Amino acid sequence: MTSESDFIKRLLDQKQREKAFKTLLDLYQKRLYWHIRKIVITHENADDVLQNTFLRIYKSLANFKQESSLNTWMYRIAFHESIRFLALNKKKTFDSLHDINNHYLNTLVTDPFFDGDEIQLKLHNILATLPEKDRQIFQMKYYDDLQFNEIADVLNINVNTIKTSYYRAAKIIKKNIQEVELFNETGV
Repeated sequence: MTSESDFIKRLLDQKQREKAFKTLLDLYQKRLYWHIRKIVITHENADDVLQNTFLRIYKSLANFKQESSLNTWMYRIAFHESIRFLALNKKKTFDSLHDINNHYLNTLVTDPFFDGDEIQLKLHNILATLPEKDRQIFQMKYYDDLQFNEIADVLNINVNTIKTSYYRAAKIIKKNIQEVELFNETGV
């Protein structure tokens, strides 16, 4: 692929926009889907939010100031679309995020999109106990492989705060996984 600035020019050029946007979809659809899915939990909701995200990206391309990478900008849009969806959904159903997480964990194993093993299931259970912001930061770093400065841009939070949250979450996860493994080994 060409440089990002050349790709952005193609996205902004009316003659090349459709083809360039199709390329953008091919490159980012799966990554953004999983980023969104970790926030909104269910496949159906993730599909809806992903569609809204790409609509917003398409409509907002002309306003992209290139102050961050295209990747970071799109993750920011996906994150905010996910949070917007959760806020609207909460108003409609009055479910708490805790209730949604519990439902998700109870149905995770039967979810056709979950292909993890026992350790992945343990990780999901531990993630569900983390404060929301710490969980989001950990997931962006661990699953989405974003850099700390990219996460800071997406969440509009100081990079040192991002690092603190990430390492705090990682420490809790490590401790809890070790406790589960120790429990299983001793049969206590």
